[in-house]
Parts: sequence; structure tokens; C-alpha cells
Amino acid sequence: MQQLSRRSFIRGAGGATMALPWLNLTHRASAIGATSSDASAPIRMAFYYIPIGVVRRAFFPDPNETEYKLTPSLRPLEPIQHKTNFITGLDRIIQSGTDVHAQCGSCFLTSAAPHEIKNSAYPLSRSLDHVIADRVGDATPFRTLELSCNSHKDNKESIYFDNISWYGTGHVAPSFRDPRKVYRRLFGTQDMQAYRDITDIVLEDARAFKRELGYEDRQKFSEYFDSVRSIEKQIDKVEQKKDLISKIEMIEPEDVSLPRREYIRLMGDLMIIALQNDLTRVATMMVGPERWNTPTMYEGVFDAPKSHHNLSHAQKKEEVRQDLEKIDHFHVEQFAYLIQKMDSIQEGERTLLDNTVFTLGSGLGDGQTHQFSELPIVTAGSGGGRFATGRLISCSSGTPLANLWLSYLHLMGVERKRYADSTGPLTELGVEAVA
Repeated sequence: MQQLSRRSFIRGAGGATMALPWLNLTHRASAIGATSSDASAPIRMAFYYIPIGVVRRAFFPDPNETEYKLTPSLRPLEPIQHKTNFITGLDRIIQSGTDVHAQCGSCFLTSAAPHEIKNSAYPLSRSLDHVIADRVGDATPFRTLELSCNSHKDNKESIYFDNISWYGTGHVAPSFRDPRKVYRRLFGTQDMQAYRDITDIVLEDARAFKRELGYEDRQKFSEYFDSVRSIEKQIDKVEQKKDLISKIEMIEPEDVSLPRREYIRLMGDLMIIALQNDLTRVATMMVGPERWNTPTMYEGVFDAPKSHHNLSHAQKKEEVRQDLEKIDHFHVEQFAYLIQKMDSIQEGERTLLDNTVFTLGSGLGDGQTHQFSELPIVTAGSGGGRFATGRLISCSSGTPLANLWLSYLHLMGVERKRYADSTGPLTELGVEAVA
């Protein structure tokens, strides 16, 4: 095998090997989030979604403490705690008529307030990642990157249980589950002409079809047309970055079944490479699907597969609650691994983590009560130094989660007075908006 330099490897079951680059690229000063006086990297935004909520007693810090003290579930964050924040008091309003698990996941990043959407039972519209991409996505080959670590082959639930990213109401932004497909998506420039040929045909048919529609139907159809058009734009930007992509030292993942820890880390590593090399500035990563009763094997945690959802409904049993706490700890452990890796990548005087806001969160407070209140939210990174970290931020009870999302929009330079059911930006975070 050819000797490889400057690489970090993950070796999984069956000898699967993934090589990661440690490149220190200089980004243009004109990039979103950079200033003309330095060569700082642009601000990135990423989301790490955990399903089913958490066991609050082992997850949430004591609100009476003035210091940010780590709980048992958060202990993996200890080496990087000074670059994280824990935010309490954030809620979403549940809209009756849909399953709570489907709604908490699919509507986690939604831009729609409850009862705002009249033609869908779900209160979701264009999700936060795509609203941000509307501002920053044209600067990169890929406007967004959607990842899912759902390894199940049985399609037990609808798309609303397994997606947090949406182009618009009813229009899901499909996520990648297979690391090989993510690799080929990011680095497979040899397939670009085939994609371009297909896209040209689809767009030509779409334009002809659109002329036959009435005004209201044309408005609805435009979301579909825009999503296809974005593929064409992405192809142009990938071709512009062929030289950069060809220099990224990376081995395509093998088609093998990885242990869960390595599967999540591999998907996260791919996300980090995309963010680091400015292939995208917006990414979502769903660690697992909502309400999927098929047992999952958590290697190194349990000796046999466990159903996260089923466990969540038996929390009155102490041994079950302990199992759930182990799952929470496991999910935080993988998040800690990723943010430490991001903090190891220098970008001038800062690190990739410093220039990112990477948010761990769930759409449920806990899986037994199905409450949308007191959501678990951990942020890592400071968005280019625009807010302080290492804090426990206690918001007033009932503060809309959308207030945090509105602050993120302001940080990314999106001028909006309202987002979903927000009442204003989350002033406790102290975000300085990008001009």
C-alpha cells in the first residue's frame, strides 16, 4: 500500500480504512464571516441531532449552580468544555394531529410556527439549514450537507421520523446514510458530466411543464424547480474546485458494516472534511431516527441490541433508566470526539471549531413524557469568536427554541425579525450579528 503522510485513520470492522486530511487552507477574505483585515475562515453552521430526548437527571446541569458543571452524561465534553455552552429553558409548541416523535424530529429546525401551515398536518417549512444556505450557499459547491446515521434497512416509519432537513413543506432534503455515497458525493468529480446531462433534461421538462400550470401551482412548483436548479449550480462549483478536491488525501470507505461508534465518527469525519475544505458551510447530522423500534447494537455499551425508543417508555425501572443514560453518554461521546477533532484543525489564529457553531440537540425533552419543553441543547464553537463559551445559559422557562435559531440567522448575516414562533433573538447567547 502506498505510504500516506499527514493522515489520521479510522479502522473499522472488516479492516475498513478511512484516511483524513489535515489541511490548513487559506480562505478568501471576502468569504461570509471573514473580514478584509485577516485571512480568517468563514463561519460554518452544523447540527448534531439525537433522537428520543434524554434522561434529564443525568444530562442537565444543576440550574442553581453558578458554574457550568458537567453531569454524568456530559462528562465526555470535559477536555473541550471551555468551548461549549449548555442552554436550558428552550421549548417548542406541539401541534396536535401528528405523532409527537415525527413532529419533534421533522420540525426541529423548521421555519414554520405551529398552525402557520394550512396545507399540512406538520408545522414545517424551509428548515434553518436551508434558510442559512440561502445566504451562504452560493459560495460553496454544496449548499448543504445532510447526513443520517440510521443503519436500519427496514423502512418502518415515514420520512418525518428520519429527516430534519427540508426544502419546504412536504419537500424533504434527503440525507445520506452510506459513507461511500457521501464520499462520492463530495469527491466524485468524474460523475459530474452525467449529473449535468440528467439535470439539463429534468430542467428542460420542468420549464415546459411549468408553463402549463396556473398561478398557485406555479408557486408550489417553484420549490421543486429551485431544488433541481441548485444541483446544476453545485455541479458548476464542484468543477471550479476540481484542483482542490484532487489534493484531498482520502481513501474511499469500503462497503462494510461498521460498529455504531465508528459509523457515527466516520460520517462526522466526512462532514468535517467538507466544512474544513469549504465544500459546504452548512451541515446536519441525524444520529438516529425517531421512534424506530428495531433494536440497535451499541458496541462497547451493551452486549445485545437495544431499542432506544422502547427503553424510553420504561424509565420508571432503574435498570432501564441506567441503560438510557448510557445511550445519552454514548451520543455525547461521539459529539465530543467530533468537536475535539474540529478544534485540532488550525485556521489562522483560530480553529475550525472556533469558526463553527456546532449544536447538539433533540426535539424532545425526554422520550417518556413526550414533552417539547426543556429541550437538551449544547453548542460548541463560538461562531468566529462572536459569543463567549464555557457557560451554562439559563433562559426563562418557555423561551422558544426558535429564539436560538433566530440568533444563528443573525450571526450568519441573515436579516430577519422573526423565525417560526420566535419572540426575538436569544439575548443570553450574546451573538454579534455579521454585517
